[in-house]
Amino acid sequence: MEISLGIIGLGSMAKAIVLPLLERGEYNPQQVLGIVGRSSSIASALNDLPQEVKVVTSKDPLSKEVWKAPIKILAVKPQQLSKIKESVSSFQSNDQFPKPLLISVLAGITLKSLKKAFPRHTCVRAVPNTPSLVGQGLTGLAWPDDMTSDQKKVVRKIFEPISEIYELEEPKLDSFLALTSSGPAYIALVVEAMADGAVAAGLPRQLSNQLAHRTLSGTASLLREKNLHPAELKDMVASPAGTTISALRHLELSGLRSALIEAVVLAAQKSRQLAEEVST
Repeated sequence: MEISLGIIGLGSMAKAIVLPLLERGEYNPQQVLGIVGRSSSIASALNDLPQEVKVVTSKDPLSKEVWKAPIKILAVKPQQLSKIKESVSSFQSNDQFPKPLLISVLAGITLKSLKKAFPRHTCVRAVPNTPSLVGQGLTGLAWPDDMTSDQKKVVRKIFEPISEIYELEEPKLDSFLALTSSGPAYIALVVEAMADGAVAAGLPRQLSNQLAHRTLSGTASLLREKNLHPAELKDMVASPAGTTISALRHLELSGLRSALIEAVVLAAQKSRQLAEEVST
């Protein structure tokens, strides 16, 4: 049976993308082939996936079959890009796919670098984030000039089950990544620190963690559903000479706002740096 979907680097993000497609019947599990770097990674890659999905290492002769697929998802680490050798000798072109489609979720790797590495493919840049694992993600997409409208529909259909989609000019993807892809780590750090503060103030650890998580999710829902500017919500909570304004004063003195701003800027700069490292 021919491969209809190939996944080069079947890690957690690639699984978050592929699993909803299989559950919805978009692809036959027997026609999906995943590639991992080590044999020890096969078991974890197969976890939660239908048993008919094939997963092999890059050294397995079967791994070459991935290049027959009309659609491939590239989800390795950016530093591993140079180790992947393109082959499309057996790909059967058609009206929808005159060239095979390669969707890269690699941080920082530009369309120019992808086209250089995979000249016989139509390459797309996608920037999903980790909340995609629970169907609450955000994905930024940048199209190449030779992309057809039908191919764009195919790509959107891949990411729509797990995320909201934003089509952006490619230079904006680094900033999108710095906020949405790196952002969950910033938020997790803040939530962890808030829970630690509650423990220091006398609450049990488990309860502190639970309350911090619920405070985060409830606040996010309030901002979104009431369409509030963050400053509006802050002012709603901070009453004159109260506990919240005292705490906010300390956060301002400690530079929390500036630290978060600089974190986003630095992450965007690192994304651009990765692109330069790969292109040199």
